[in-house]
Amino acid sequence: MTPVRYRHYKGGLYELVCEATLEADLSTMIVYRAADGSIWCRPAAVFFEVIEVDGVKVQRFTPLD
Repeated sequence: MTPVRYRHYKGGLYELVCEATLEADLSTMIVYRAADGSIWCRPAAVFFEVIEVDGVKVQRFTPLD
């Protein structure tokens, strides 16, 4: 399976590694890898949310593939 790549609204490129479950409250987390190899995670609701930048609504992470 080909990894899904995303571009952050500030321009960085990331690869989705997996979805994980946060033990504390069973919420879904997104685990992703930056171009420099660092691994990050954030709540799925935040990863996929639409935000406002300079008065324009954009996705925080936009899929490239």
